[in-house]
Amino acid sequence: MLKLVLYFLKLFIILFVLITVLWVLLYKVVNPPVTLLMIERGFERKHDGKDWKIDKDWVNFDQIAYPMKQAAIAGEDQKFLDHFGFDFKAMERAIDKNANSRKLIGGSTISQQTAKNVFLWPGRSYVRKGFEAYFTLLIETFWSKKRIMEVYLNEIEMGDGIYGVEAASQTYFHKPASQLTRHQAAAIASIFPSPLKWSATTPSNYLRHRQYLIMKNMRRLGPLDF
Repeated sequence: MLKLVLYFLKLFIILFVLITVLWVLLYKVVNPPVTLLMIERGFERKHDGKDWKIDKDWVNFDQIAYPMKQAAIAGEDQKFLDHFGFDFKAMERAIDKNANSRKLIGGSTISQQTAKNVFLWPGRSYVRKGFEAYFTLLIETFWSKKRIMEVYLNEIEMGDGIYGVEAASQTYFHKPASQLTRHQAAAIASIFPSPLKWSATTPSNYLRHRQYLIMKNMRRLGPLDF
């Protein structure tokens, strides 16, 4: 009986690894059409009496203004081009701050956020964190940093029913993502942590300060080598 259980467990693990690796390889060349978060948000809108809305227009990496890529890294993950998916010092800082604060602070890298947004369901649990780490390793192994950034900026939630930098740029500034200025890119990046509460065009004092810090970090980063 034990041998049979171990056999099926081994078979399950092999199939899981095979399917997930093929899934990641597929999205290396095929743009993800929709995410579970988008579907969940759509049902939440319907529940609130609103129309179903997924405002998303995919743009290639070269069609995204350089300041937007710079602002994303400056605001979310300044070691993005150097690490292999995880910034352990940022995680330690987040754990220390969360231990002494009611407001939770994230320590996820852009790679982790991409893995979570594209392959997993919304929510917080140790199980999901485990899968997030697994998919982070996969995309860091099989995708380039350029592809990770491209997918990240096209899939991330940027407002109520708004996903990706092109839809955000058109909504907030009425222009394509290729024409975003440094100031506008920093404004969009400043709302990444809480896009349903914050707006890039009507910022609070706190959000203005975030935008200032992002622009300051953009100057510190210097040229990005993808």
